[in-house]
Amino acid sequence: MAMFEETAAGQGRLSGKLDMHSSGKLLAPLTARAARAPLQLDLSGVTEADSSAVALLLACRRAAEQAGQQLLLQNWPARLSDLVELYALRALLASPQGD
Repeated sequence: MAMFEETAAGQGRLSGKLDMHSSGKLLAPLTARAARAPLQLDLSGVTEADSSAVALLLACRRAAEQAGQQLLLQNWPARLSDLVELYALRALLASPQGD
């Protein structure tokens, strides 16, 4: 099961399996958190990921950008990184503002 935990002020961590089921449950709380204040999100704890994980991160990026906040995604696991490359979204997800 995937989890989001806020580890320190402005820092959080995603862990576990990010699939259609878990990504759907994380969507509302994670996008709300991304829109509230700048967030550095550590992805190193993600053990499995599918395309819904990419969609979740895109939704977080969009929520942060619309609220004028920064979202920094760090420590990409290989599987998630490969999916981002496959969908040619590296540039969008790599920068703090999604530029």
